[in-house]
Amino acid sequence: MAIKRGLSSGAGVRNNKGIGSRFCINVLLCFLTFLAFSFFFLGRGLFTAASSDINEPSIDSSRQDLNWREKLALQHLKSLFSKEVIDVIKASTDDLGPLSVDFFRNNNLSASWRVRDKTASDNATSAEIGGVASDTKQETSKGKKEHSSNEDHSVFLETPAKLVRRQLREKRREKRAADLVKQDDEVTVKLETAAIERSKSVDSAVLGKYSIWRRENDNENSDSTVRLIRDQMIMARVYTSLARMKNKHDLATELQNRLKESQRSLGEATADSDLNHSAPEKIKLMGQVLSKAKEQLYDCNLVTGKLRAMLQSADEQVRSLKKQSTFLSQLAAKTIPNGVHCLAMRLTIDYYLLPLEKRKFPRSENFENPKLYHYALFSDNVLAASVVVNSTVMNAKEPEKHVFHLVTDKLNFGAMNMWFLLNPPGKATIHVENVDEFKWLNSSYCPVLRQLESAAMKEYYFKAAHPTTLSAGSSNLKYRNPKYLSMLNHLRFYLPQVYPKLDKILFLDDDIVVQKDLTGLWSVDLHGKVNGAVETCGESFHRFDKYLNFSNPHIAKNFDPNACGWAYGMNMFDLVEWKKQDITGIYHKWQNMNEDRVLWKLGTLPPGLITFYGLTHPLEKTWHVLGLGYNPSVDRSDIENAAVVHYNGNMKPWLELAMTKYKPYWTKYIKYDHPYIRNCKLSE
Repeated sequence: MAIKRGLSSGAGVRNNKGIGSRFCINVLLCFLTFLAFSFFFLGRGLFTAASSDINEPSIDSSRQDLNWREKLALQHLKSLFSKEVIDVIKASTDDLGPLSVDFFRNNNLSASWRVRDKTASDNATSAEIGGVASDTKQETSKGKKEHSSNEDHSVFLETPAKLVRRQLREKRREKRAADLVKQDDEVTVKLETAAIERSKSVDSAVLGKYSIWRRENDNENSDSTVRLIRDQMIMARVYTSLARMKNKHDLATELQNRLKESQRSLGEATADSDLNHSAPEKIKLMGQVLSKAKEQLYDCNLVTGKLRAMLQSADEQVRSLKKQSTFLSQLAAKTIPNGVHCLAMRLTIDYYLLPLEKRKFPRSENFENPKLYHYALFSDNVLAASVVVNSTVMNAKEPEKHVFHLVTDKLNFGAMNMWFLLNPPGKATIHVENVDEFKWLNSSYCPVLRQLESAAMKEYYFKAAHPTTLSAGSSNLKYRNPKYLSMLNHLRFYLPQVYPKLDKILFLDDDIVVQKDLTGLWSVDLHGKVNGAVETCGESFHRFDKYLNFSNPHIAKNFDPNACGWAYGMNMFDLVEWKKQDITGIYHKWQNMNEDRVLWKLGTLPPGLITFYGLTHPLEKTWHVLGLGYNPSVDRSDIENAAVVHYNGNMKPWLELAMTKYKPYWTKYIKYDHPYIRNCKLSE
């Protein structure tokens, strides 16, 4: 028993010892494990700190050298791009920083670059960052580098062939779209330009002071209410048409009623001050209807088309009115006012009631005295001739030295004589002749007379069926003026034959007014030229190509189309040099060549330009100012400083269509209290 108890106690001791040793081992293992983890984390922290310290100088060095990612990208980009392209990319990177998908997305990526959706782009960027973190020591294999490079390339670029094809497709699409837009724009612009050009071609010479292109109409703020009413009326017509087109008859009726009210409100008003007091209310009501119509009917294409049609219609009306105005002005230029005709008839009757001895003018010895100042005036208008003579004499320093040679036709011969017998021009000399008494001036000598007697010319002028209306066309109406048929108009080419004993003569038209003494013209040196005249080539339409037919070889090879034109109306002619140069013979030669009117239209200026080509001496422009018969914008100072003002054009000062602002320069030389003028009811 004792042995057994001892064994058992010894075994207990051994068990207690085993348990204590195992406990110690466990504690030791836990302590070692704690130390191991502590060293691990401490070591990682130290490594991180060390790495951070090591990388600081590497950042500075990377500014001088390419980092490993740039080298990696360059290795794969060299196979795709040329050196020049890589240099451009590098320069852009240096300026703007590293390239990324967000950079391209935010900077208007071109059509040749294609970016995947945002999620894919972000995933790719994250993968790139992860790859960079895991390869800090640049130990990544070559295969992984190639995979990463190819992945990035698939995000940013396509193959060069695909890029070229994509660019070509984009260019073709853009070109097709541009062509379609251009075609539509060209049609619109062409229509608008044509309408504007035709509107600009409205002849201000015809419209005169009533021209819509006057400076007064340039003020955009003037009469705004009148313009608003007119604009509303235009839109009302547009919407009325659209309403009928879409079967909205009630709206069309309402628009039509408002349109009539606006028309009555506007009436003949041309300024806001002329409008009726109810105009603002009408404008308001019309505006409400137009707003309603716009909500129901507005269609950009339909409205544009309708407005374009209205523009074309208005343009046609303007052209028609312009043509009508031209026709009427030409017709008015042909006619003689009742008062002027009455004056000629009364004077003619009284002249032929005079005894023969009282029909003679004094100082007939001056008619052929070459030492005096001689004027040639060819006219069938008594009143116009009187203004020319009176204005010249009243402004002359020595009127007794001035001799006026008046030539008229047999119908007005008595009236012209009687007027100057009753109203002698002071101490000046008057000589009146009848062109029909010039026996040498016949068809065998004068080509114009022969041509006027031809059947073709009679057909052109006098045939009853010849178009004389607007509808039949009258583009050459101005050339059918009776003055072109009168030899008085062509007598200017026969001055040496009419006045054989004179050396110099000043030719004057009957539509001029003299404002200064003209004796200085006789002392002007013409430098061997025949004609002294004021040139008119300051304006392009006064050059030779506007008067002569340069498609004809005779004209083209003998004259310069850009040669400067000059004006008839006040011309100093050297009759001695005229005879030497045989001016009349030159005129006959060209007039014979123009029998079929192939070189120029009828008139005396074109043959004058030809006959005196190279033989005209330019005078100072202040001697002769033109345009008072067609140009409403002649400078006032030019008129005041001119020696002679000329009413060339259709708006003659004795006609009702004369321009009011120019008329006083002419009327101040007429005595409206004269019995003959008063009895014929001629007034200012």
